[in-house]
Amino acid sequence: MDERSRPGWFTTLVSRRAVLATGTAALATPVALTLGAAAPSDSASARTGTVRKITMYAEALPGNLYGYGLEPGKATIPGPILEIYEGDTLEITLVNNTDRRMSIHPHGVDYSVDSDGSPLNASFNNPGETRTYIWRSREMFLASGRRWMPGSAGYWHYHDHAMGTDHGTLGIARGLYGALVVRRRGDILPDEQFTVVFNEMSINNQVAPNTPIFEANLGQRVEWIAIGHGNQFHTFHLHAHRWADNRTGMLEGPTDPSQVIDNKDLNPGGSFGFQVLAGEGVGPGAWMYHCHVQTHSETGMSGIFLVRAADGSMPPGAQEAIDRFRGHAHGTAATATPEPVPTQVPADAQGQHQHPPSG
Repeated sequence: MDERSRPGWFTTLVSRRAVLATGTAALATPVALTLGAAAPSDSASARTGTVRKITMYAEALPGNLYGYGLEPGKATIPGPILEIYEGDTLEITLVNNTDRRMSIHPHGVDYSVDSDGSPLNASFNNPGETRTYIWRSREMFLASGRRWMPGSAGYWHYHDHAMGTDHGTLGIARGLYGALVVRRRGDILPDEQFTVVFNEMSINNQVAPNTPIFEANLGQRVEWIAIGHGNQFHTFHLHAHRWADNRTGMLEGPTDPSQVIDNKDLNPGGSFGFQVLAGEGVGPGAWMYHCHVQTHSETGMSGIFLVRAADGSMPPGAQEAIDRFRGHAHGTAATATPEPVPTQVPADAQGQHQHPPSG
């Protein structure tokens, strides 16, 4: 891989097995708030009612962008993956190191009005201000009529709700977003995690050929978290891999009726996640992921999932495929109409790659 493929400030996660990791790996890679060491069965375990406390920092980044981070000077786009178990509480002390009003607002969990992250409820950080937000999760419970009310488990997300307008439109456009995972006890923990955010006509505020190249070794369990922002409607497609359209992406058994898919709508405010085994049934190689709205993929909404050999080596033909991807003139291919393919690329997009660490 050439120098442009090395980790930078748009990179992903350290090992998700770390306990509430706040350190960095390689060149300032973002850090996931993780759940603790995996049990011998490699399934999740946690205590009910655990309160997890973290400090996050909102900071300006090059190119008039902004990001969240778990250490000063380590903000990234997207922000760190935050994880808790159903029944846990997440207490976030948010430090606003920018010169703009901003906040942090979650999807999928419970919170009071003062932790809403919305100017409607006067819940935000002024420039230089520190504020604590408390998010709660719960397990499903039995309701009347032998029905169950859902818990918090799922692939959710968080984002700014105060920069630019009372709806946080500027903050979201400039990169203030990240993934929030609430796990159920017994969930299988992945080896690698990737966050993919379709934000207007970009992926993680990047456009091809500078979109993230995600890497895993053959057979590793990979968790994808897909999030939609902005005003455009998209679909997420992953080449050569498929998943069950349910909470985890895995079938519960041979009679599980969940549809198996490889393409799913990813629209503003939506999110989903799933796990796959890298290269299972197809082998290693450079596999595309992209928006399947054709004019969107043509104009830069595509990237590469690099599945290395089991020993971590580059598979035959993969580097050539990456080179072809980088050399492709996005936005110039023919379309079904004679008009030029519209280019709706955020002016703030910067040319960086996103990679997971090799650990």
